[in-house]
Amino acid sequence: MTGSPTAPVSAAERAAEAALAVPGVAGLHGGEFGTIATYLPGRRITGVQINADSCAVHLILRYPADLFETAERVRTAVRSIVGIPVDVTIEDITDETGPEL
Repeated sequence: MTGSPTAPVSAAERAAEAALAVPGVAGLHGGEFGTIATYLPGRRITGVQINADSCAVHLILRYPADLFETAERVRTAVRSIVGIPVDVTIEDITDETGPEL
């Protein structure tokens, strides 16, 4: 047998994709010391941490995003995936327009 099966997409990966799809979100942030993350076999999802009863999403927003509106949109998008309360933290704001921050 050649090749390995593709790993299934986790809830953390889907939550990260949903957060990044919200207008005004420039990226995900690992928090102080990079501790906000979900560890999966062979990969790490920085900026999303899912526990049994809550989910934390830490963001970098693109200026001039409306902070409260963007956080609420992320909260709604991610909650629809994880089905538990979502805490959104805005870690940084950037005026960079490129994909690399």
